[in-house]
Amino acid sequence: MTNINSQKSELAQKHCKACAGDTKPFSEDEIRQYLKKVDSWDYSQGNITKTFKFKNYYRTVAFVNAVAWIANREDHHPDIEFGYRTCRVSFRTHAIDGISENDFIAAAKVNAMMEE
Repeated sequence: MTNINSQKSELAQKHCKACAGDTKPFSEDEIRQYLKKVDSWDYSQGNITKTFKFKNYYRTVAFVNAVAWIANREDHHPDIEFGYRTCRVSFRTHAIDGISENDFIAAAKVNAMMEE
């Protein structure tokens, strides 16, 4: 049986793929299962979301830029809200008006970046 840490690593190694016309959004059960693979992300109001905290504004903005780089590379773009010492990142697959594996792949990549 695969342990949860290797599942997290595997998810961060994947790449987002464009959703086909027949791609269905994840069910709440699928979302709950995938949330176990991305530490500290929550499902709320149709998005998976996490708030990150930093020492100062410079580090917050550097994080925002790094998330933007990941989003551009994966062609999967979050909503980002930030202030002096916090940044809230929210993923949702707009093409299917719901949550897909792409959201969790991008979240796992953000988490992996923070672990480095």
